[in-house]
Amino acid sequence: MKNFVLILLISLLFSCNKKEEKKTETVAPTLVQKEADGEWEAIRGSIVKFDSYDGDRILETGQGFFIDNNLIVTTYSVVKNTTRVVFTPLNETKTYVAEKYVAIDRINDLVILQCDSISRTPLELHFDSVPQSAKSMYILAESGKTVQLFTGKVLNRAKVKGNEVFRITNRVRKSFLGMPIFLSNRKVLGSAFSAIESYEEQSFAIPADYIDNLYKNRSKTPSSLASLSRVDEKTAAENRNIKGLVLETTAGNIIIRLFNETPEYRDNFIRLAKEKYFDGLLFHRVIAEFGIQSGAPDSRNAGKGDVIGFKGPGYTLPAHFIPSLYHKRGMIGSPRKPDNKNERLRSDGSQFYIVTGRKYNDIELNELEKQNKYKFSAEQREYYKTIGGAPHLDGSYTVFGEVVEGIEIADEIVKAETDDEWRPVKDVRLKKMRILK
Repeated sequence: MKNFVLILLISLLFSCNKKEEKKTETVAPTLVQKEADGEWEAIRGSIVKFDSYDGDRILETGQGFFIDNNLIVTTYSVVKNTTRVVFTPLNETKTYVAEKYVAIDRINDLVILQCDSISRTPLELHFDSVPQSAKSMYILAESGKTVQLFTGKVLNRAKVKGNEVFRITNRVRKSFLGMPIFLSNRKVLGSAFSAIESYEEQSFAIPADYIDNLYKNRSKTPSSLASLSRVDEKTAAENRNIKGLVLETTAGNIIIRLFNETPEYRDNFIRLAKEKYFDGLLFHRVIAEFGIQSGAPDSRNAGKGDVIGFKGPGYTLPAHFIPSLYHKRGMIGSPRKPDNKNERLRSDGSQFYIVTGRKYNDIELNELEKQNKYKFSAEQREYYKTIGGAPHLDGSYTVFGEVVEGIEIADEIVKAETDDEWRPVKDVRLKKMRILK
């Protein structure tokens, strides 16, 4: 009975289901104004509309804007599966092509594209405080001498699903994702997007300071857009030779290595580490006699009492069970939604757990075999009885790495006092992740 309860708790722990949210007031309707101002006309040339392609197949439509002479910021989710972006500035009809990027922030859904065949004046970003009910606006993508503006107002700066955003009353349609939202001083408040929040579609702007931070940390060497969704053989070969990764936490350093037997998980984890996706995230769930869990993007800006751990990078990975890679103490695995909502047992795209575990006896292992319809090998039984681990997850959760140094740090973290959601009362943070080549 004890193990049945534990399995139920772990199933709930790894669930990525969203909790119900209270319905909020519907945003005000958008007003339309027309401006004949020459400055707005000049600004329009630094805004682009685009179509994204995978080869010759068109995928999505969106907008973006210049933040440097040849760099365009837009919404990552609109271009994540593309090989090229074909764009047109709002003040002309000529098309240009971008096939490279220099920075990406999956958590805030931003990407900076590089296009060397065009140069435009970058838009100025707004970093100061924003007055309550400040006027917000965006430029309509239409040709002509008169610049048409859609106006609204800024409601507040708030957290939505773990991310800091500005709530705005402007109506942001899907084809407008990535366009700049301006204040009356003609500076950019942020990059526009819309999402279902409190059971209705609402409009938001990703704050300019997040865009600026991404720009400042951009790579000097651009990468192909195709690499965002695909790993070529050269990169895979480099990943096979990586010695390990250092998890710098507020409790100390943990060094891990990733298994080449699970290459999709290895390549995905290394790609996210290179993008600094994990930097600043919390160990948001800690369970005594089991382990510690991190990798949830909604934990980066979490305040006390926030419900977190229900968010991933926007994709999942196929299950990959290898009998020799079982849940020993120190193993790294991937959480997932429960079986009744995840028939193929697909794993979360970024969250991971480190097993600290406990020792089990033969009676407990026999009971787990019956409950899970899973047969432990003689090697597994001996390991779980003498060293320990988390045998209740074998055969249904993917193991893709192991701790090679610093398991005692995980042991300290797992002792942390937690709330009812297994979140440590005192935050334990993954400050930085480094790759050992």
